[in-house]
Amino acid sequence: MTTNVLILCTHNSARSVLSEGMLNHLAAKAGKDVRAYSAGSAPSGRLNPFALEALTQAGVDVSGYRSKSWDEFTTPDAPPLSIVITVCDSAAAEQCPVFFGGNGQPVKVHWGYPDPSNAEGGDEGKRRAFELTRQAIGYRMLQLLALPLDTMSKAELQHALADIAKS
Repeated sequence: MTTNVLILCTHNSARSVLSEGMLNHLAAKAGKDVRAYSAGSAPSGRLNPFALEALTQAGVDVSGYRSKSWDEFTTPDAPPLSIVITVCDSAAAEQCPVFFGGNGQPVKVHWGYPDPSNAEGGDEGKRRAFELTRQAIGYRMLQLLALPLDTMSKAELQHALADIAKS
């Protein structure tokens, strides 16, 4: 059964998009049945071009990516979610809607990253910040993919994802 992961950030334009891209890319390379999605509580309606550039340079196909609301994942016909990860502090502090999971509510965890959009140093500073953020996200996604997702209880998964947040 596919493990569906929703990654949330307020505007769904940078960190959540980097996370969706990296998890899908790494899962495909590893042959894992994991599917990532991203969304925001107040989507900007546009993707940050530096996020798309960082993903593209890492070999990630970004065609079809768009900024979208987390409301798309609250309907009964949405993919059944196993995991919800917040990647920005403002989204972590918000009251998440009810997400439908195959087994009740999904496991939720916060993996915070500083906003690379706020990097100093002009475009080159932002490019560096986005690449470093992409690498940090990729490291955690590799750890997620190393978990025995099909055999873990919700409590075990919650604990393992919280441990990854500390790395």
